[in-house]
Amino acid sequence: MLNQRSNNPKDTSKWWREIGMVSLIALGGLTYGLLQYPDDFIPSQPNFEQITANWHIPTVQTFTGNTSGVWSVALSEDGKILASAGHDGQIRIWDIEQGILLHRLPAEKQAVLAVAFSPDDSILASSGQDGMIRFWNWQTGELITQLPGHNKPVRSFVFSSDGQTLISCSWDKTIKIWNWRRGELQQTLTGHSVGVFAIDISPDGQTIASVSKDKTIKLWDVMTGELKQTLTGHEDSVRTVAFSPDGRYLATGSNDTTIKLWQVATGTLIETLNAHESFVNSVVFSSDNQTLISASQDNKIKRWDLNSLTVLQTFSDHNAPVNSVALSADGHQFVSGSWDRTVKVWRPF
Repeated sequence: MLNQRSNNPKDTSKWWREIGMVSLIALGGLTYGLLQYPDDFIPSQPNFEQITANWHIPTVQTFTGNTSGVWSVALSEDGKILASAGHDGQIRIWDIEQGILLHRLPAEKQAVLAVAFSPDDSILASSGQDGMIRFWNWQTGELITQLPGHNKPVRSFVFSSDGQTLISCSWDKTIKIWNWRRGELQQTLTGHSVGVFAIDISPDGQTIASVSKDKTIKLWDVMTGELKQTLTGHEDSVRTVAFSPDGRYLATGSNDTTIKLWQVATGTLIETLNAHESFVNSVVFSSDNQTLISASQDNKIKRWDLNSLTVLQTFSDHNAPVNSVALSADGHQFVSGSWDRTVKVWRPF
C-alpha cells in the first residue's frame, strides 16, 4: 500500500506497480478571454463538410469541415460514433467506420463547450456558453429536453454510471446535480471562489471531484453535498480532472503545464508529471491501466509508459492547441479535437 510519495526519483515507478497501474489522457487548450475565439490559431479551412483519411499509423482518420475550432469530442461506448462540438455552435455526429457525417445539430448560437454520450449511447448531451444543457437523440437529430440551471457558461458535465444522474459545472462557480430525465435539480454545490473548469464522478458514484481557476481540487459527497477535501499544489488554474478506474486515484491538469496524481482517500500528492510546454486541458484514465496519454496547448499529445513514467510516443499532427480527447472503452483508439478545426482518430495501441 502506498502511503507517501517517494523521495528517490528512481523509485517513482514503484507506486504504479503497487496500484496496478493507471493511465491518463490530458489535453491542452486555451480559454481566450471568457470564450473569445482565437482567429490567429485557425488556418484556412473549407467551409463545407468533408472527410479526409490519412492511412499512416498512428493517425487513422482526419475529419475536417468544421467552420471553427473544436472544443470537445466524445465517443460512443462501442467506439463507432464520434461527436464533436465547435465554437461555431454546431455539434457534428460522425460515423467512424463509414467515414461520413451523420448529422449536424445547430445546438445554439454560441460556442458548444462539451459533449458526452450517455452510458447506454441512447442520448448525446451538450453544454455551452449560454448556460444550457441539452439532450439529443443523436440518431435523429431531435432535441429531447434541456436544463436551464446555470447563469454562465457550462464548461463540463458528466453522467453517472447508471445514466440517471448528470453533474454539471460552470463559470458561475457552482456544481449542480440533476435527475436529468425528470428535469429536477437535486443539489447545488458551492465552495469554489471562481469559475469551475471541470468535474468527474468516481466509479462508485459516491464522490465528485471538481477543479477551478482558484487552483484547487475539491472532493464532494454526492449524497449529502458535503465538501470532503480540498487539494492544493498546482500553481495556476486547474483545468481538468479524472478518477482512476478503481476510484482510488485522481489526475489533474493545470495551466502550470503539469499533471498531478493524487491518492483520493488521503489527499496525498503522489507525483507531478512534466512534459508539456503549455496548459494541460483534459484528463481521462483508460481501463487497461497501462499507459498515460496527455495533450496540451503546445499542440502535442504524448503517450507515457507508467512503469517508467517516460514518454513512449509524441503525436504532433495537430497544428494548433488540442482542446479535447476521448478514449474508446476498449482502449484501442482515441480521438482528439483542436483549434485547427480538425478531429483526428488515432490507433497507436
